[in-house]
Amino acid sequence: MFGKIGAPEIILILVVIVLLFGAKKLPDMARSLGKSARILKSEAKAMKTDGKQDEAAPADPPGDPSAQQRTIQAAPGDVTSSRPVTEPTDSTTKR
Repeated sequence: MFGKIGAPEIILILVVIVLLFGAKKLPDMARSLGKSARILKSEAKAMKTDGKQDEAAPADPPGDPSAQQRTIQAAPGDVTSSRPVTEPTDSTTKR
């Protein structure tokens, strides 16, 4: 009785969802769900690569901290716009 879900049942479920949440909120909900899935995927990937880097990294980091790269994010959780940058050198104090 409950084992077979066909097209009429799926259509009925979709109609109930549209009636409950409204057609205006559904695209926003889908967009936020997609963002959450992308963030989760990128964080899981970052955790895996961090684990591999920790095992392969030497105990002492290089002595020149200006040569290391930092990642700047545009907004919290927005991983699509993050990019590595290098620190600029201050040429105004050198004469």
